[in-house]
Amino acid sequence: MAEKTVGPVVLDLKKSIRFDSAKITREMLTETPEMRVALMCLEPGQELAPHKAPLRLMMYCVQGKGIFIVGDQEIEADEKTAIICDPMVQHGFKASLGERLVVMAVVTPAETE
Repeated sequence: MAEKTVGPVVLDLKKSIRFDSAKITREMLTETPEMRVALMCLEPGQELAPHKAPLRLMMYCVQGKGIFIVGDQEIEADEKTAIICDPMVQHGFKASLGERLVVMAVVTPAETE
């Protein structure tokens, strides 16, 4: 079992950005029971198909611009825009505006009451 990290975790996103013309690239940047952070890089035309998950989600547009799907809404967003999604709400995104798209996804457990 890995030891618990003490101190801050620094995520240098520039070092993790990688594109693949055949598929979305995904890198898990950090993962704890309380939070997961992943970086996804999309070439123009690539898409993360809308899906549901029992988790809270923040999709943060790091680079480029694209269309983010939350529920039945399509939201055009560009760099430095964050979109929050509640548990079990359909969500996804696509690089459909002629640009590459880099999205950092931050996922936390849903409250269970």
